[in-house]
Amino acid sequence: MDRGQLAGFLRSRRERIAPAEVGLPAGARRRTPGLRREEVAELAFISTEYYTRLEQARAPHPSREVLAGLARALRLSDAERDHLHHLAGTPPGPPPGPPREVPQSVLDLIHRLPGSAAFVTSATYEVLAWNELTAALMEDFSAVPPRDRNLVRRTFLGPGPKGGRLYGVSDADAFARSCVRGLRSAAARYPDSPEVTALIGELLAGSREFTRLWAAHDVAAEHTLTKTFHHPAAGPVTVNCDVLHLPDRDQNVVIYTAVPGSPSEEALRLLAAGRVEVSG
Repeated sequence: MDRGQLAGFLRSRRERIAPAEVGLPAGARRRTPGLRREEVAELAFISTEYYTRLEQARAPHPSREVLAGLARALRLSDAERDHLHHLAGTPPGPPPGPPREVPQSVLDLIHRLPGSAAFVTSATYEVLAWNELTAALMEDFSAVPPRDRNLVRRTFLGPGPKGGRLYGVSDADAFARSCVRGLRSAAARYPDSPEVTALIGELLAGSREFTRLWAAHDVAAEHTLTKTFHHPAAGPVTVNCDVLHLPDRDQNVVIYTAVPGSPSEEALRLLAAGRVEVSG
């Protein structure tokens, strides 16, 4: 354990975080940049005294639980998390769970695609970010609780809000198989994640179909090039499906586009303009 280097690293990471980034008021009496020591300690679920001793290179060896809390509180990247473990003399284990933070550049990208429905999913198929056309074509994910933004849960444990399975997509069964395979791979990458374990347990308990597909132990992904959404107001909307993988975040950017000049492109244009409404 390199106490001096660990102290310097923690201090540098603390000072780079603006209070607003973690939901704290900036205040007018802050004398140092970034977060206060007591704020980091609270976010990491450790005592302020112990965190202060870490920054003063006087603390004993931190446990894996403490390091995980610090990595979360200081919003460390995977590379920074590994570096923190090495400084503490504890080899990094598997990532604690699928990353949820979407890079700002990716958020900017999906909102600069007004003619395409674009959204970002985690390794467990949770919808993390979306643009306005996605909300019009699929659903406004901001209007539902975070747990209901998971497409695997939507697929196996309940119909979509507009009727039919998963927004009435034509490849619902193929998508279901692909979800199970992807989730099995995610379980191998995040063996210690309570989130992944709980999701799989919930699906096994609530869906015979999921249980049957899970028992097959398949991991090869299925790729769908086109799919058709049966929109309750716009009717059938056929789109090309492209998926961009973000390996450093273990996230996928999904982009739906229609063939230029097709009726589906016109339907997307009307949806984007808010000129198609579901009748009561």
